[in-house]
Amino acid sequence: MLYQRSSQLFAEAEKVIPGGVNSPVRAFKSVGGTPIFVKEAKGAYLYDEDGNRLIDFINSWGPMILGHAYQPVVDAVVEKAKLGTSFGMPTEIETKIAELAVSMVPNIDKIRFVNSGTEACMSAIRLARGFTDREKIIKFKGCYHGHSDSFLISAGSGAVTFGSPNSPGVTEGTAKDTLLATYNDLANVASILEANKGQVAAIIVEPVAGNMGCVPPQEGFLEGLRALCDTHGTLLIFDEVMTGFRLAKGGAQELFGVNADIVTFGKVIGGGLPVGAFAARKEIMDYLAPVGPVYQAGTLSGNPLAMAAGLTMLQEINKDKDLFKRLEEKTAYLEKGMRKVLNDHKVAYTINRVGSMISVFFDEREVYDFETAGYGNNDTFKKFFHGLLAEGVYIAPSSYETWFITDALTYEDLDYTINAINKIFS
Repeated sequence: MLYQRSSQLFAEAEKVIPGGVNSPVRAFKSVGGTPIFVKEAKGAYLYDEDGNRLIDFINSWGPMILGHAYQPVVDAVVEKAKLGTSFGMPTEIETKIAELAVSMVPNIDKIRFVNSGTEACMSAIRLARGFTDREKIIKFKGCYHGHSDSFLISAGSGAVTFGSPNSPGVTEGTAKDTLLATYNDLANVASILEANKGQVAAIIVEPVAGNMGCVPPQEGFLEGLRALCDTHGTLLIFDEVMTGFRLAKGGAQELFGVNADIVTFGKVIGGGLPVGAFAARKEIMDYLAPVGPVYQAGTLSGNPLAMAAGLTMLQEINKDKDLFKRLEEKTAYLEKGMRKVLNDHKVAYTINRVGSMISVFFDEREVYDFETAGYGNNDTFKKFFHGLLAEGVYIAPSSYETWFITDALTYEDLDYTINAINKIFS
């Protein structure tokens, strides 16, 4: 496939946009080459500026669970746009989507809408600190919760040390309140809590990690976090920006049967528009202004176009009783096909999958945390990525990102993808 127009557009973009992109992973830094510029998308397919059609396995990093340009969502946005695009005042549709979300998700009474997953996680942390009157938080190496200062922290030198900034612009003062733990390691979490007794406001975790590739929680991990939080008076925050309304109607809380104190959402809840949200029980959410002391605001929060897209998406998911079964079956089919091809060609690999999230790591060892996610052979991944791209299949341009399966994919698309992988290693 030729990408002459994309190369030209990227060169133009680099002159006026840092790195030529508005989010770093789009720049292809970890795989090399030139980013693909998309012109339009429909169903399971992207159409780039050079006229190529690509089978899409990232789906805008998750929200396109029913496919691109899903007609009911498009219609809802168009009709709402005719009435005005922003008011900065309350609208009825905000209550409607809130009522539906609360009815679908376990253990939440109230929800507040914001404009991104980053904003949702940032606000959830502030709420947790205000509610508990504590300052420290625990996050896990390899889990990504947006680019708020509190989350851009690298590991310290030991299990109970403070983190240190891993981005210029993040202060040491901010970093000292973020404690780093190892994903799937309850003993590590327990030691940090013991070393910081009465100081930890919240543990924030991706219940299924998606930013070190797809890394599932090991048996008992989420349950263990719940128990530790109960023991230490710490709030448990599930970052369900990726997993919410994707792994089940009620997200990871429903799938794993573990209740969080605060849950953050993004991706699917916006139907493809910029939306985030955070939710909790009444007594926690009522700590937010204007009824409580914790301040959080946003001019475009509850934007009518975003609410129309999100409400329609949730309504479609809520009424489709077989959606998650179909997604599970399609993703399992893809996994089975990839395993056969990679085994046939004696390629060292590990595949992780939960529902419609899946990743391939090019190393035979188990991947269960950030360190083990780094075992994969990046040269093999580069070959894999560019080989698929040449065949018209688009996956995440980084081995540290999960794939997201859409219901719009057909079994013919999956077979084509499996055959393309066979070509790469033949």
